[in-house]
Amino acid sequence: MTQKPCKVLIIGGGPGGYVAAIRAGQLGLETVLVEETAVGGTCLNVGCIPSKALIHTAEVFDEASRLAGDNPFGITAAAPRIDLGKAVAWKDGIVSRLTSGVAALLRRARVRVVQGRAQITDGKTVQVTGADGAVETIRCENLVIATGARAQTIPTLPFGGDILSSTEILALETVPKRLCVVGGGYIGLEIGTAMAKLGAEVTIIEAASRLLPLYDADLTKPVAKRLAALNVRVLTDARAQGYADGQLEVLIGETREILAADKVLVTIGRAPNIEGFGLDALGLDHNGRYLAIDAHCRTSMRGVYAIGDVTGEPMLAHRAMAQGDLVARVIAGEPVAWDKRAMPAVCFTDPEIVTVGLLPAQASDAGVAVFPFVGNGRAMTRDRDDGFIRIVFVRETGLVLGIQAVGAGVSEMAGQFALALEMAATLTDLAATIQAHPTQSEAVQEAALKGLGQALHI
Repeated sequence: MTQKPCKVLIIGGGPGGYVAAIRAGQLGLETVLVEETAVGGTCLNVGCIPSKALIHTAEVFDEASRLAGDNPFGITAAAPRIDLGKAVAWKDGIVSRLTSGVAALLRRARVRVVQGRAQITDGKTVQVTGADGAVETIRCENLVIATGARAQTIPTLPFGGDILSSTEILALETVPKRLCVVGGGYIGLEIGTAMAKLGAEVTIIEAASRLLPLYDADLTKPVAKRLAALNVRVLTDARAQGYADGQLEVLIGETREILAADKVLVTIGRAPNIEGFGLDALGLDHNGRYLAIDAHCRTSMRGVYAIGDVTGEPMLAHRAMAQGDLVARVIAGEPVAWDKRAMPAVCFTDPEIVTVGLLPAQASDAGVAVFPFVGNGRAMTRDRDDGFIRIVFVRETGLVLGIQAVGAGVSEMAGQFALALEMAATLTDLAATIQAHPTQSEAVQEAALKGLGQALHI
């Protein structure tokens, strides 16, 4: 057992943790990053990146399937087949390249990465047990908790066997014939839609009265319509009761139904990783089940910070990254604080949904301007004119309070939406910004013009 003092000790090598480590190293702070598995965390290894690889594979397969039948493009193609194992290997290659890149960036920033499981002794001391059982004691001046979150379970549907979390389903090498998805949030819909495109018979079970209940019905209607076109069965006001011998029992209102299912994907949310490594001994203040932090990511104990999913919603990788950069600068003594106006969120469903800022229901007496993609030439030439751009604004001043979009490929507009709110843009600013033609981004300008009562193409 050895003592290794450092300026910053970070537990967790996910998006928040590794960004904090890189920035701290760049700022000249002696930094140690402790990670039990692989740097990159859930997002890079078994979450964001792998799921988008699956979604892209499914989109390509679905497009090839469309071309094998009657289509408006005049293209004749043979019916495609999918080798999911090969696609998984391609996905794993992407993950490997990215994790290798993160490791290289950490080395360049002179961050010492310690592989093993951390156990907090006190606010300045952590013991790390490696895979070989060796224990290293590390002392630090500043401790950063960046342990992320895990898939939440249902007591009647414990993970194992044919009951999968998003981690296991992204490693499947064959497409299940019948897949039941418990949870109609963004993770369940993203993976469920991809599996339906790959040929699975998909049923989605959602306890609320509609899918994606955190979003308004206008945003989710195009998604529900597309699911119907993919022959995905959607059961709302429904709860999964148990699974045995390839059968899932579901309570729909007061009616019980038995669904045949080769695999069951449970996606009912994520829980913060705050147990099992001694964190409770510090007695930190909580905000519900999450660690409470201030605008500098400081917890209730001096010298102890927290970032990412352990600090609550929204559980987004880019929020964790921004907090990681912030906390390193705070520890380095820079006069910075969390003052972000905008936090974009994307559902990689089909069509995609992007939200930044306030929804109409969250802004009383606000103005709302909508421009549909049926009036956008680029959307029409892609044969995907479903969806719209929507701007929420202050009626008196035109200040933009929120921007939302639903449509094919709108995730790539998230940065433009966030920038508009971060820069306190008005409708006039958006209307006066020239957008390239023909692009779907023109719909942003058109929506702003409509809000000003100067609509051109609607």
